[in-house]
Parts: sequence; structure tokens; C-alpha cells
Amino acid sequence: MSNTVLITGAGGQVSHELATADSQYRLVALSWQQLDISDPVQVDEAFAAYKPDILINAAAYTQVDLAEKEVEPAYAVNRDGVINLAGACKQADIPMLHISTDYVFDGSKHGAYRESDPIAALGVYGESKAAGDAVLQATLEQHIILRTSWVFSATGNNFVKTMLRLGREREELGIVNDQHGCPTSARSIAEVLLDIADRYLQGGAIEWGTYHYCNQPETTWFDFAQAIFRQAGGFENLKLNAISTSDYPTPAQRPQSSVLDCSKFKANFGIEQANWMDELGVVLAQMKN
Repeated sequence: MSNTVLITGAGGQVSHELATADSQYRLVALSWQQLDISDPVQVDEAFAAYKPDILINAAAYTQVDLAEKEVEPAYAVNRDGVINLAGACKQADIPMLHISTDYVFDGSKHGAYRESDPIAALGVYGESKAAGDAVLQATLEQHIILRTSWVFSATGNNFVKTMLRLGREREELGIVNDQHGCPTSARSIAEVLLDIADRYLQGGAIEWGTYHYCNQPETTWFDFAQAIFRQAGGFENLKLNAISTSDYPTPAQRPQSSVLDCSKFKANFGIEQANWMDELGVVLAQMKN
């Protein structure tokens, strides 16, 4: 029987791409209804049932604003869930590939964030993710923490889908133009995670640890929105206004800059960053179909 890759968080953007990828391995993707990672008993039962050879954790509490109120649920998934999964992986002697976020940084740095930069999350979501990362680092030697940013795809809730919906409903939109980051397709994240899994399962040497991976180049939400409407077509009469963060207050503070330096990832895995404009074209084509 081929090796089993267990994927948590099925139904999310990255896990959907993972579960539907072409693979020589047995991909088992479990939704939170099938596996609540905050429940250690369910985690142990899933490991006993599927006997994974590697785990990809794509489960997360990602409601950034709601997390400011729902502190316990955010920590239950983003920290306690990781405790349970890392413990199960250690017991089974298998690696864990884990998706993290640019929100572990406060966004005040001039220039791109490196993996070694100090953690300073601005809100509960980022703090809970940072807590989960720390637990994984302390528990399991064989791990990859992959920090990424501004995730978009044809499924789930994301900026691309929100812009297209609002663009059809309104004649004018105000888009924040002073937050900088790198939009990243869920497809490209899934591809690099499966590449790492493949290297491990083929017996290749892997330098475990924390890495940054996002698409390039750097942009702002306003410029990203412009690209979305330009590539989608049919929005010639829509007016876009560039606004500042202060014009659009949210319950959770956003990092002003969440640009990630991916040079360590490229050096260790030899994988180039995809261009988000190309990835956007793929996603828009998927949405049309």
C-alpha cells in the first residue's frame, strides 16, 4: 500500500487544494466535523484508523476579527490542536508540516520579515498561531512550520471572492492602500507542502524548522484589487478609491507590512516563489468554470 498523507482542516482553502491534488500517495483529508483537532481523543482515533506516514496540518481558526471575542475557540484550535497533533506525531514517529501566518509579526519592520525576526502579534489570531508554532517547535523535531500570507483560491472565503462580490453589488469601493504584503494562492502552498512530503517519503534529507513561503511580488490590497478586476474583466465602470488603514477600522489590528523573505525556503528546497498574478489568472479561470 502507498504511503498515507493525513490532512487536517478539509474544506479550507489549502486543504482543498491538497486533497484534490494528483499524488502517488494516499491522501486522507478530514474536515473539522470528522476530526476536531482540539479533542485529543479524536486525534488519537484518527491516527489509529489511518496510520499516517506524514501529517499536514491545514486546520486553523482563521476568523481574524472574531478571534478578538472568541479567544478560547481560537486558542483551542491554533494552540491546543497543535499540542494534540504534535504529540500524536511524536508517538507515531512521523513528521508534521504545519501552516502558519504573517500575523505573528506586528508589521513595523522596514523590509521583508525573516524567520529569525522577533514574534510580536497584534491580535488574538496571531498570538494563538504563534503559541501553536512554539508548541510544535518544542515538541517535535521533525516539523516544518510554513508561514504564508494573504491566501486566496477559488474556494472558501478570501479577498478575491469578496472583491468580485462587492464589485458586482456596488459602483464604488474603498480599498486599503497602506498595508503591504504578498498574495499567495492556496494552490501554490499545497504544491510546496506536497513537494516536501514527497521528499521525505522518498527518503530525502530535510532540514526541519520554520520557513517563509509566499507568492511574489509585494503589493498592497488596493493594487491587488485593481489586478483582480482587470484580470476578471467586466468592471470598467467600477470606481476604486485608495484609502488608509485608519479609514477602515477593524476589531483586530492588521500588520502594516507582512512581506515575507522566502530566501531560506528557496535555498533549502530549491523552489522558486510563484507569481501571484499568474496564480490569480488560474483562480479566476477556476471560478468561471
